[in-house]
Amino acid sequence: QVQLVESGGGLVQAGGSLRLSCAASGGTFSMYNMGWFRQAPGKDREFVARITWKGPTVNYADSVQGRFTISRDNAKNTMYLQMDSLKSEDTASYYCAGDSNYGGFYYLAREYDLWGQGIQVTVSS
Repeated sequence: QVQLVESGGGLVQAGGSLRLSCAASGGTFSMYNMGWFRQAPGKDREFVARITWKGPTVNYADSVQGRFTISRDNAKNTMYLQMDSLKSEDTASYYCAGDSNYGGFYYLAREYDLWGQGIQVTVSS
């Protein structure tokens, strides 16, 4: 069973950048569609970005389009989320997720069967 571990979170000023990493171990990472979600206190978990295992195809939430970039390195079993021009509203716990069933509703958390433990990103204004 693949396990996912996020890293790279922290505190950054508005307008700054962070790069999150999601390291996979214990399975065939390259066959998973992968996604990033985030959850702020008192809010539902929301879709941020997705990258398919083949192609790859990428998709973004409107709120991060043009500011965030998702990528993956299958040789390193790692996925990344480059976050630029950060805003205070980007403050949340960020989770990486894996989808082994290639569900069509990639923006829904229920489509993903693997989850990391989450990592905090705080953007100060």
